[in-house]
Amino acid sequence: MMRSSLKAAVVAGLVHSVSAAVMNTSSTTALGTAVPTLTISTAVASPSASLGATLPSQAPLPPAQGWCIGQIFCAGSLLQTVNIAQLYSDSKTFVDKPTSKSSQQVLADFNNFNLSTVTEGDLVNFVDNDFLGEGLELETAALANFNPTPAFLNNVTDPLLKAFAQTVHDYWTQLARNTNQSALCDEFPGGTCESSLIPLNHTFVIPGGRFREQYYWDSYWIIQGLIQSELYETVNATLQNFMDEIESFGFIPNGGRIYYLNRSQPPLFIHMVYDYVNATGDTSIVQRALPLAEAELAWWANNRTIEVTSPYTNQTYMMAHYAVNNTAPRPESYLTDYLTVHDPTLSTPLTDDQAAELYSELASGAETGWDYSSRFEAIPQLGNPGLRSLNVKNIIPICLNSILYKARLLLADLYDSSNATAASYHRQVGARIRAGVLDLFWDPTKLAFYDFNLTSNARNDILTAATFYPAWNYIIPDELFTSQSNAFGYFAAVNMVMNKYNGTVPVTFLDWTGLQWDAPNSWPPHQFIIMQALHNMPSNMTTNGLPTPNSSQSTYDLIPAGQLGLTEAQLPGQPFRGAQANQNATATGPGADINKLDGTVINGGNATAGEGWKDTLLREMANRYFTSVFCSWHATGGSIPGLLPQLPASELNLTSSIGNTGNMFEKFSNLNVDSSGSGGEYTVQAGFGWTNGVLLWVASTYGERLVAPQCPALVAAATTTTSTGAAVDLRASSGAVITAVVMSVMISVFFL
Repeated sequence: MMRSSLKAAVVAGLVHSVSAAVMNTSSTTALGTAVPTLTISTAVASPSASLGATLPSQAPLPPAQGWCIGQIFCAGSLLQTVNIAQLYSDSKTFVDKPTSKSSQQVLADFNNFNLSTVTEGDLVNFVDNDFLGEGLELETAALANFNPTPAFLNNVTDPLLKAFAQTVHDYWTQLARNTNQSALCDEFPGGTCESSLIPLNHTFVIPGGRFREQYYWDSYWIIQGLIQSELYETVNATLQNFMDEIESFGFIPNGGRIYYLNRSQPPLFIHMVYDYVNATGDTSIVQRALPLAEAELAWWANNRTIEVTSPYTNQTYMMAHYAVNNTAPRPESYLTDYLTVHDPTLSTPLTDDQAAELYSELASGAETGWDYSSRFEAIPQLGNPGLRSLNVKNIIPICLNSILYKARLLLADLYDSSNATAASYHRQVGARIRAGVLDLFWDPTKLAFYDFNLTSNARNDILTAATFYPAWNYIIPDELFTSQSNAFGYFAAVNMVMNKYNGTVPVTFLDWTGLQWDAPNSWPPHQFIIMQALHNMPSNMTTNGLPTPNSSQSTYDLIPAGQLGLTEAQLPGQPFRGAQANQNATATGPGADINKLDGTVINGGNATAGEGWKDTLLREMANRYFTSVFCSWHATGGSIPGLLPQLPASELNLTSSIGNTGNMFEKFSNLNVDSSGSGGEYTVQAGFGWTNGVLLWVASTYGERLVAPQCPALVAAATTTTSTGAAVDLRASSGAVITAVVMSVMISVFFL
């Protein structure tokens, strides 16, 4: 399909599989080849109510969304009714199912129902008869020039971790996809079928799990790994897909579905192009990429940029924010959004205007990539009450503006001498964004960046992982050049995490919201960003060893006053294991640093004589990230012939992993190196694109500093129940290397 026809194909209703009558399909081949292994399992409708039950009453339909194409996968009576019936635990399942009939016939079949008497069984039959399996619009793809042993593996000195890195490298073959171009539907609305998929012209790598299509910001970290894996053609293909989308839509959507056409994600396209050119020397892509990069930046400038006057300097800046034009539930999360607005526990229902505004905030939160976090709540609370206070559009975010600053500089560099005028222009715009970042976000006393809140006309005061985005994008405040103490102070919370907690750096230190972009969750992109921020610190500010607290203090006391916005006693506790599973480690004082060793931390690698504080933190973070990924993979069935046997069935049974071969999770717990993350509006996903990408980047960059991790042995010793579910406890076993994990209990789609 030609690029010019991409948009037409989307309007056409898109793609379905010619073999879609087959609800389960598989293709198998050995790992380590360019031929993928894939098993597609489609969900079976399983409503919680009996099949003879009529549906609950519905709230009035939201307004039709002009940006969304069609009446099946966009807000309307059909989509709302199917979601009210709760046929699937995840709303995304339904909207990813192509129809087996024309859109007109599907709508006619639905309109035959009397919604006051229609039963659960009627809707199950309707979906079974009129829709196919989710994910069947895509097909597996062979990866061009796949090398089973890329050069970066030689950087990893530990034999076990080298073998694990090679295993993860092989996983790219599981995640590569193509659109089934031979099965495109005829033009909408008269075509033979309809689908929500945006058909792409080139091979791409998916995140995994429910994320079965190409995604925008995920692809940045996927590309970091693909570059290490020497899969340059796949990187180029990914970028070509993004350029096709910019040509067709004027921007890059959140993901490869029509229900994402009202929002984007953090704009990392130019970063990806630059990294590809830098890694390959292939400048041929630049001719096409430059005008499309200009178009994307123009979209952000025209649709997401506003004037902000600083209360600190009275200077005015053009700064970007996330702000989606949307007045209905997101199709892929329809029921969760619907129940957030139409919460039966509300004593006073929201007005139509309040509902429309909340739907806009929910979509804007999804555009941030941090869906959802207390960072964007006006009043952080557990569950729906907190989400109803979302204030995304009134937050000028650190992350977005830092990314846009560097995008301008990278674009200027890509122009090089070919267009000095354009290069100069982008450097000038970038300089102004940088000034805004330092003025609005930087607190020179607390030595941290905080989002600027238009509602309060002041900085927020809770530290988040976003504080490290500026340094990742080479915005380093003057205060960090004045002393090593200040430079370390910016990263002091990272040092505390390495000493106080078992895992990696969490998004925030608020652990009571139930949101997946809050504690205790830590995410692979953030570990990458923090390590890059550390790397970018000037060498003359990082030569001293790590500072140490006095004998009556913990590493919390090394953090600049007020930086966290929490006292030490307010921080999440680090649970013990085994017989003490119902207890946390000491909350304050030296006893809180339970992972501290001589010159290093548990699962932090080996100390080196003369190591500066930056290199120490980089070593510890690299090892701790590898530990979290590796241990949770092994505990869910992972094994390496000749090096690492699979756990016995008695242990795999504790993680519900009988017959499994290891999961690569999308997020992790900072409390347990052997656990996935939890919380949010969908169950924890395995796959997983950005996890793999960051791990391969860590292996390539810090491979000689990696040491085989110590994972606790899995022993059923106690059961602890929390607000998000029950977890099987672990008891540490001395000398137990690489043993087991407790997977987080998957929470319901209704819990946020």
